[in-house]
Amino acid sequence: MTQSEQSSSTKKKRIKILTGNHSASYAFRQARVGVVSAYPITPQSPVVEKVSEYIRDGKLKAKFIMVESEHSAAAACCAASATGSRVGTATSAHGLMLMYEMLPWASGTRLPIVINLATRSCGAPWSVWDDHSDFITIRDVGWIQFMCEDNQEIYDTNFQAFKIAEDPRVYIPTIVAYDGYILSHTMMPIQLEAQEDIDEFLPPLKHHINLSDISKVKGVGPVTTPNVIIRPEGTAPGYYEYRYALQKSLENSIDVILEIHDEFAKKFGRSYGNGLFKTYKTEDADSIIFAMGSVSAQVRTVIDTLRAEGLKIGLVSLRLFRPFPIECLREFFKYKKNIIVFDRDIGYGYEGVLCYELKAALYGLKNTPFIKGYIVGLGGRDIKSNYIIQCVHQALEESQKGEITYKTEFFGLELDKLDFLD
Repeated sequence: MTQSEQSSSTKKKRIKILTGNHSASYAFRQARVGVVSAYPITPQSPVVEKVSEYIRDGKLKAKFIMVESEHSAAAACCAASATGSRVGTATSAHGLMLMYEMLPWASGTRLPIVINLATRSCGAPWSVWDDHSDFITIRDVGWIQFMCEDNQEIYDTNFQAFKIAEDPRVYIPTIVAYDGYILSHTMMPIQLEAQEDIDEFLPPLKHHINLSDISKVKGVGPVTTPNVIIRPEGTAPGYYEYRYALQKSLENSIDVILEIHDEFAKKFGRSYGNGLFKTYKTEDADSIIFAMGSVSAQVRTVIDTLRAEGLKIGLVSLRLFRPFPIECLREFFKYKKNIIVFDRDIGYGYEGVLCYELKAALYGLKNTPFIKGYIVGLGGRDIKSNYIIQCVHQALEESQKGEITYKTEFFGLELDKLDFLD
């Protein structure tokens, strides 16, 4: 780009005050999404409401498909993607769970759909407040999963998500998640990019499936057998080979994610750590807090307080949850002494999911760090700074004594206020 072109492009940039939901909507508009199908659910609804306004007002040339449920929305998205259109939607909590049946169909058919997820706790009991339970439940359906920490990251990650999902080396649907209410309904200043710059970064989709070409009649019906089928006209993979191919594409997508993140950072001047996770004051730290989303944002406010106490402590905020960036995390943590994990979710019957994912990832290191996990903030419960400080001190005391307790640690409970426990 010439200097005059850069100057012209810069003039078209502007700051706009947007909620997290509307940051996603604006990204859909600038990404030139061709088809949106959705069903409303709190706290996601404003995403698709705003997108429908863009379509109504002619600001986005797209088809909005109204359906009777999230399951139908996901099915419509799969069908639309198979015609070669760029497709996106948004949902939350039980809406995502109702979509669940369609999620492995999308990944198995390699449809580059992007879903924005305003995270919300899952019932029962019924709740519309925030935690990461819904985001965690889909970790095994073959989608790429990002977690954002602020509204600018929501806007930026959507463009990266479409480009990653649509890359011929990937072709995997992608989730862009962010905390319900904490980000979905909170307004922040967002740097919006010029449309021509977005178009240059995110060119039109060239899909490996395109049923809209009616000159060649074809269909998508991925039915297979346990073993490879050998025919005179050629071989067809068995189910096992399809699963292998999806797993390898997810593993290999990390290189594409890093590449596209760096391309975005170079073009627009904003980066998110190394694209896989973000760090704060980790250079000299021997103890690390590991978290994602709103929990990481809260931890940032505490790190300086802990450092004033003399603790060499930093933060790793996980951005890419699936595929889990094992090699990069092993390299980062191999010389760290302690890791304190804060989960806004729970793997029922075990412990916080982020904690046991990290334990598995670091298994076998020559000097495995001490890892202690805490569950906080379920159902929208406030995560207070003093909770984080108390957990850190408790974990470091256990580490010094060499007494690791494996019980599931909930912090911030109010059991003393419950009469029925007397």
